[in-house]
Amino acid sequence: MSKPLFKPPKKKCDDPKCPFHGRLSLRRQVLDGTVVSDKMNRTVVVMRKYVYRVPKYRRYEWRRSRILAHNPPCINARNGEEVKIASCRPISKNVKFVIVERLG
Repeated sequence: MSKPLFKPPKKKCDDPKCPFHGRLSLRRQVLDGTVVSDKMNRTVVVMRKYVYRVPKYRRYEWRRSRILAHNPPCINARNGEEVKIASCRPISKNVKFVIVERLG
């Protein structure tokens, strides 16, 4: 039997868009990042930094992207926290990820 990817949080919630206590199913892509804004209602902005290869010059450069992610009440991530996000069905126009774990 395979080990589950994420451990469910200890808190319970009644959010239907929670992957642990609601009906939201997850897809394959899992990313790490840092929460840079938590001003929206149940939505956070996660910034992830990654290395991009420039083929013409055969060099690498740092890039960053800001991803909107749903923040379930049972996880409740805040500014500056490292989180793990997973892709899911589109929740709204711009939100296509959900926070599944707090790393730090």
